[in-house]
Amino acid sequence: MASSVSHLPATTESLELASEAKSRSAAITILYRVLDNPTASSEALRVKEQAVIKLSDLLREENRGEDLRGLLTTLRPFFALIPKAKTAKIVRGIIDSVAKIPNSTDLQISLCKEMVEWTRSEKRTFLRQRVEARLAALLMESKEYSEALTLLSGLVKEVRRLDDKLLLVDIDLLESKLHFSLRNLPKAKAALTAARTAANAIYVPPAQQGTIDLQSGILHAEEKDYKTAYSYFFEAFEAFNALDDPRAVYSLKYMLLCKIMVNQAEDVAGIISSKALKFLGPELDAMKAVADAYAKRSLKLFETSLQDFKAQLDEDPIVHRHLSSLYDTLLEQNLCRLIEPFSRVEIAHIASLIELPLEHVEKKLSQMILDKKFAGTLDQGVGCLIIFEDPKTDAIFPATLETIQNMGKVVDSLFVRSAKIMA
Repeated sequence: MASSVSHLPATTESLELASEAKSRSAAITILYRVLDNPTASSEALRVKEQAVIKLSDLLREENRGEDLRGLLTTLRPFFALIPKAKTAKIVRGIIDSVAKIPNSTDLQISLCKEMVEWTRSEKRTFLRQRVEARLAALLMESKEYSEALTLLSGLVKEVRRLDDKLLLVDIDLLESKLHFSLRNLPKAKAALTAARTAANAIYVPPAQQGTIDLQSGILHAEEKDYKTAYSYFFEAFEAFNALDDPRAVYSLKYMLLCKIMVNQAEDVAGIISSKALKFLGPELDAMKAVADAYAKRSLKLFETSLQDFKAQLDEDPIVHRHLSSLYDTLLEQNLCRLIEPFSRVEIAHIASLIELPLEHVEKKLSQMILDKKFAGTLDQGVGCLIIFEDPKTDAIFPATLETIQNMGKVVDSLFVRSAKIMA
């Protein structure tokens, strides 16, 4: 603890003294001394609130996460003197400050767990629910899915009972993201629908509405409905862009992904030049490289872009999932085009034409044969692919079957009529 033995008066002069301090550490020491003052007048409490906000900002700038955690513990007697709403604001503000410190996820989780215990013992339900929602989000980021799901399922029931719509939107959205991470699409959609229903009953801040649209786009893209997904990503981009939210670039990135997935890769450059000049950077460069590779139907360029932009493409689970299917489609199209002139061809020759490893090409060809993408067989003894002629289906057979079915219907209707006449 960076506090001195002697406290300072809780006045605006003390705050100015901290502002004029020559170093951050000196300012931090002054603010701790202000908080040590036992005075509990309304003016002193107001000054202390300002001191807490300034102190948490300074500690964040110094990346002193543990000191922020200690500050929350030190302030507990002070929280008993101020209104619960102000306590909630200060607690959430300090947790937000810890979140801005790099690599502090574990510290945030333990801090949230501590605060949940304290709020439960103090019967501060409003604050506890919000800290629990934050804890569930952190657990999901840490891939502790089962613990996050257990926490959320209890929290949803409690918040629904209290009918706190704004928090309910947050929790339902979080639940949707969690189920999506667990690949449970029906439950992810159900949770998103619940979030939309709650959001329709209240005023939702633009950032929250953008988050709903972003999640809607992700789920529609997962169902291969890329046109609807594009419109949702566009709405999310507009909301985030107006707020200068860093998520705007991800919404734009997913918009470009949708264009590529619906064979409109040529539109990507136009969208970037018209909407994204201030977002230019590796995220958009990655999508532009993929769009160029897809427009040229070049697997080599596609693989190069995947390697050059590994962090932006491979490590983004949403983009990675869709680009994997796009890569497979592109590979199949290229292979079908290359084997078309042949009835028998060496696999090594195909591999050299497509500029991919032999084992990779052989595995893909065997998969395509099993999926009936073309008729053929692999002669692995000599390393050859033998392509069969597509068996011509004789049109007379379907026509004959249709005639027999129609005759059957006629006989059935005649039988019904004769039965009526006989009756």
